[in-house]
Amino acid sequence: MKNEKEARRPELLIPAGSREMLRTAVRYGADAVYIGGESYSLRAKAHNFSPAEMKEEVRFAHAQGVKVYVTANIFAHHDDLAGVRAYFEELKDVEPDALIISDPGVFMLAREILPQTDIHISTQANNTNEGTYRFWHSLGAKRAVAARELSLAEIAQIRGAVPADMEIECFVHGAMCISYSGRCLLSNYFTGRDANQGECTHPCRWNYAVVEETRPGEYLPVFENERGTYLFNSKDLCMVGHIPELLAAGIDSFKVEGRMKNALYAAVVTRTYRKAIDDCLKSEETYRENLPWYLEEIGKCTRREFTTGFYFGKPGAGSQIYGESTYRKEYVYLGCVEETDGRGLCRLEQKNKFSVGETVEIMKPDGRNQEVRVGGIFDEAGEPQASAPHAKQIIYADLGKEAEPGDVLRRRDA
Repeated sequence: MKNEKEARRPELLIPAGSREMLRTAVRYGADAVYIGGESYSLRAKAHNFSPAEMKEEVRFAHAQGVKVYVTANIFAHHDDLAGVRAYFEELKDVEPDALIISDPGVFMLAREILPQTDIHISTQANNTNEGTYRFWHSLGAKRAVAARELSLAEIAQIRGAVPADMEIECFVHGAMCISYSGRCLLSNYFTGRDANQGECTHPCRWNYAVVEETRPGEYLPVFENERGTYLFNSKDLCMVGHIPELLAAGIDSFKVEGRMKNALYAAVVTRTYRKAIDDCLKSEETYRENLPWYLEEIGKCTRREFTTGFYFGKPGAGSQIYGESTYRKEYVYLGCVEETDGRGLCRLEQKNKFSVGETVEIMKPDGRNQEVRVGGIFDEAGEPQASAPHAKQIIYADLGKEAEPGDVLRRRDA
């Protein structure tokens, strides 16, 4: 008989901004992925998917037992609604497992056009209390994503107060927004590109100076202290060191941010959280024993300084969530193995330059990292090359017999 933790096994939900990211997430242990279409998603700059591509990837994911959720979480203006209606008509043929929605008007269209499709209420809808969860549940929503401003104690209270079939999803990893539940106006103000319509230019990551109103044009530097000079820039959320607390709060889905990241990010984060969750469900002792590995591995993808956000209370002076803008980059993404010939020659679209004789690392979904020496590089015509060019080209790399289709390749950054 399953114990209480196993009966409440949480879903690991991974972002997929491209086909490569989606397939990597599936291979490395995602239970579900979320993707955006070419319109009505809050990540317009991601690669996103056409309806035909969505249908193909939904079929692929379902064959692996993985669910696919489609984001339609803009705050729609009047002129958007006709397009949303047409888009939902197209999604009938895609058959996603759920739609992620913020806007009540968009919600009503989804209920009308896709009545058999589950609806998840986006964090953009400010889901901060049990009444909000009950409201959406009464309208037929399957799940609501908790606002990032909630603590674990508040989430546990909501879990105990809402119907058992109302699912709670929470972000556990990735970038955080400066504004309440992501409702930011900076991008629209500075550039005319509306973050709430999917076109955020991320002005919170920019560097700023001070100008005194009677001295226009005289920029006074904000001198750096231990927290840097980036006044609006938040650290990245990371909860891999607190899986037991997340489980205890009764969360149904652990969500990772990052549809604009690459396949290396998907592989690292998916594999690390997959192992951490599975170990913790076996026993907390196993999880504690392996905690150093999770913390080491999660730091190997491009990231900012980590924070636990609001989960353990409102950040005070000693736990400020704003930090420097620069990314920390320990490893370089080289590519994802597409095919192998059984003799060690691997076909891949090369993402960053590497050379013959160089040592690279193959990430395995089971947690192993295998170092291999590059024995040769060839172009599509079979001509040997000294190195893989820094352009996104198809190459063949001799990596011995360790690499398998779907494996992600990386190299420690010099």
